Amino acid sequence: QVQLVESGGGLVQAGGSLRLSCAASGTIFSVMGWYRQAPGKQRELLATISSAGDTNYADSVKGRFTISRDNAKNAVYLQMNSLKPEDTAVYYCRADYARGFRQYSDWGQGTQVTVSS
Repeated sequence: QVQLVESGGGLVQAGGSLRLSCAASGTIFSVMGWYRQAPGKQRELLATISSAGDTNYADSVKGRFTISRDNAKNAVYLQMNSLKPEDTAVYYCRADYARGFRQYSDWGQGTQVTVSS
């Protein structure tokens, strides 16, 4: 059974930092990523990382957020620096995997990040 569990969210002042973690289990994952969803807004892609370590970032977080992963632990991380009030959202981990010839994606339950001004 595939399971993704995020942790590390919380309340932080503007300019501060947080590190989110996502513990994944159940299979071998290919691309892993972080998304966020603020109230009244669509879920937004923030960053992805392949199993080889290739990364991509949304312009809104480039230079402030860093995605990394530990394949041995099946974990993905998001280091968030210089946080702004507009970064307030629920942050979700997503992981892609294959079963036979089909591709699947699973999501974590989300972790709340609140940035105060």
